[in-house]
Amino acid sequence: MKQVTTPNLLGATDNTPNEGISSVGGHAQFTEMHPPLDARSALVESDRCYFCFDAPCIEACPTGIDVPNFIRMISNHNPAGAAAVILQENIMGGTCARACPVETLCEQSCVRNKEGDKPIQIGLLQRYATDTAMAAGETFFTREPDSGYSIGIIGGGPAGLSCAHRLAMLGHQVVIYESRQKTGGLNEYGLAAYKMLDNFAQREVEYIMAIGNIDIRHGMQLGDNISLSEIQSAHDAVFLALGLGACNMIGLTGENSQGVQDAVDYIRQLRQAEDLSQLPVGSQVVVIGGGMTAIDIASQTRLLGAREVTIAYRRGAENMKASVKEQEFAQTHDVRIMHWAQPVKLLVEQQKVVGVEFKSTDPTANQENFVLQADMVFKAIGQLLEPIDANRNIQFELEAGRLRVDVERRTSQFGIWAGGDCISDGDDLTVSAVQDGKLAAQSIHKFLNGTRD
Repeated sequence: MKQVTTPNLLGATDNTPNEGISSVGGHAQFTEMHPPLDARSALVESDRCYFCFDAPCIEACPTGIDVPNFIRMISNHNPAGAAAVILQENIMGGTCARACPVETLCEQSCVRNKEGDKPIQIGLLQRYATDTAMAAGETFFTREPDSGYSIGIIGGGPAGLSCAHRLAMLGHQVVIYESRQKTGGLNEYGLAAYKMLDNFAQREVEYIMAIGNIDIRHGMQLGDNISLSEIQSAHDAVFLALGLGACNMIGLTGENSQGVQDAVDYIRQLRQAEDLSQLPVGSQVVVIGGGMTAIDIASQTRLLGAREVTIAYRRGAENMKASVKEQEFAQTHDVRIMHWAQPVKLLVEQQKVVGVEFKSTDPTANQENFVLQADMVFKAIGQLLEPIDANRNIQFELEAGRLRVDVERRTSQFGIWAGGDCISDGDDLTVSAVQDGKLAAQSIHKFLNGTRD
């Protein structure tokens, strides 16, 4: 067995801010991952667009934003009009402009994305439009007359907020039951801090709530202080936007040792921290996983001062769910990514993790096990759907451990819809969750008006 890293374990670092960290009011804070465009840069970039008639970027956008139309408006000095086009299809266009993997969606499909050229910076143009409109207090939505119907939404994340906004527009009263003390779900608690600066998640929630007819009840934990049956009884329809609350375990002895943490929990703490320098950060960090959460936690701990950060993934580079652009961002901050590495043992001394033993899963190689020294190990191998009804009175059809839904996001239970990470065909993207909420709202509206298929 070989040792891959040899420096002595130093425990927590001094958290000296690295590149990507600034000091605000004496507190360490993250800086922008991708600086926004100013008005002149947005005009220059928008003029590069061909304004395709059958634009592939529209098809590539999960919410179907008319990309050439909004870019044309920017080129015509009308960012408010551009924002209206964006927000009509994606009410969380501001967050998606910051966190959406555009390099694998709209920008990848751009006709200029070819050798010798580069795609239009659609994400940055979308951010320019939505940020400009929000800063100016532009509102583009009005409510239809009150319908007399009420919809209960469980979860105040992207899917829940999207569904709530569209239902409110259609004249329905909405109540969101949110377990946490802040609304926003993944956008508030789960996205990397360098993607969501200046309290943007909450500013976007306030923008969405301005439509009216939406009541948010915080501290409402399904199965604890409220049941699904109670919510059904109080409303004419229910939308489940639960996300995924239960964490996957790596299944090794010592998983509860000091220094072994769930990446999602740590990011949640990080996002709510007023002073990043107060967060515990290891000197040698190992992240187990290959998705966006793995990249986010690795990049953030490196920026916070970790001396060595390694992502260990059990399969090849082509199988990683994290986009190539995100992987490159991590690597530019000295995060090492190791492929074909599966953990087989946590090394623990005096109840503290000191390393991880791995075996090679490369089918073309015959390698001995190796050890990565670590004083902090993050699990970033996905999450599970928590039980919805503790009493098992309401049974849902599941697929791969998540809720099975149809194209309108209807579950197997009459009068209950679902969307976001909790559904079986979800891809764990904010933009897809927004689309789920929008489609469910339209289906619920038809259902309440007696026009269900």
